Amino acid sequence: MNPPPATTSPLRVVTCWDDGNLDDIRLCELFRKHGAKAGFNLNPGSHRAERYEVWKYEDAYPVLRLSWSEIPAVYEGFTIANHTVSHPWASKISLAEWRAEVVDGRKQLQDHFQQPVLGFAYPFGDYTPDAARIVGEAGHVYARTCVSATPCFPPADPLLMPADCHHADPAFWERYADAKLTTGGVFYFWGHSYEFTNEDQWAAIEEKIARITADPAATWANLPDLFTPSL
Repeated sequence: MNPPPATTSPLRVVTCWDDGNLDDIRLCELFRKHGAKAGFNLNPGSHRAERYEVWKYEDAYPVLRLSWSEIPAVYEGFTIANHTVSHPWASKISLAEWRAEVVDGRKQLQDHFQQPVLGFAYPFGDYTPDAARIVGEAGHVYARTCVSATPCFPPADPLLMPADCHHADPAFWERYADAKLTTGGVFYFWGHSYEFTNEDQWAAIEEKIARITADPAATWANLPDLFTPSL
């Protein structure tokens, strides 16, 4: 079977990053430097008055949460999405608890950022059909899982949306090229900024961002605009 014809319009590239970590400051600077768009999935209940260490990535690299007061300035100009209040596993709590996590998370983020919060990302990529239903009832128009699939768009269910890949996928550029051949015309990657623990890794993600920006066949897009282009 022959592949579908290449899209005639530019490939829309979208990306989102989870948890509201201190390293998002540097990541946001890279996106701004290269004129890129991005989304950040936040847990309002995980932020305090001051920065604090949450855990150590790979048992070595300290992961710090941004303070609640500084995050509007850090993420100015970027898309904010809901990641629940406190990052629970959807399948390990009651539906009532899950509903509170989803509804309260969205409300707190909308109140704090004074902007609509239309997107969602499942903590740990964990979901159930009932959990997805509640995400939709809370007012979200899309929700990202941790499933990788090309094409990722249009998704069979916007509340169970895959991405093309994680930023560190060894086949990142192959998936990027494949996305250009899909009828959806979208390439979607995600990650966590704490995964960049040395300068070589920071250089690698900057090279990806710069290469996409320089590609005349691609354009950066905001995730909500894929679903609500009139906004």
